[in-house]
Amino acid sequence: MTVTKIRTDVSAVKQLLASDKEFLKPLIQAAVQETLEAEMAETLGAERGERTEARLGYRSGYYIRSLITRVGRIELKVPQDRQGRFSTELFERYQRSEKALVAALAEMYVQGVSTRKVKYVTEELVGHAFSASAISAINKRLDASLKAFCERKLKEPFPYLILDARYERIREDGIIASHAVLIAIGVDWEGRRQVLAVELANRESRSS
Repeated sequence: MTVTKIRTDVSAVKQLLASDKEFLKPLIQAAVQETLEAEMAETLGAERGERTEARLGYRSGYYIRSLITRVGRIELKVPQDRQGRFSTELFERYQRSEKALVAALAEMYVQGVSTRKVKYVTEELVGHAFSASAISAINKRLDASLKAFCERKLKEPFPYLILDARYERIREDGIIASHAVLIAIGVDWEGRRQVLAVELANRESRSS
């Protein structure tokens, strides 16, 4: 393998991710599914299985709905309630906002899943603001999806590897410090680029 170190613009990384179906498809599916679950919880006034006097109804299973996206068809489980109160405009809004949502999801990967980013994505999907607890729950599950992507096995060899780092100010244990964010981009035999990983490090160095 030839290893080369080149300065890489973070905007170029986000463009690569925005065209990477392997990265985007599970993330889009997770984001839309979790938004549906949060929307149902807000409609009923309670999470699944939660006991509360404020509950307005009860769930009644799911039906399957396909959504055509730029990364292919994704299958979603749309929740239903017994009284038929729940309805969503998510699918129509997704089609109108898809380009902006894909860009936001790519940025979430490069810069980390933040509550602010998740709030933006979910509000674009359904047109209203969720509660802080709903956003927090979605945030945790999306973080898990990104972790799974980062730890995936690569399916093909990459003869070239581009390594770079950019510095971001990060709060850790109440202290704000500058950390290196390492970016690894693989180039296949046909010259196509793919983001392989983005990880924090103490500094930009050979050992890191």
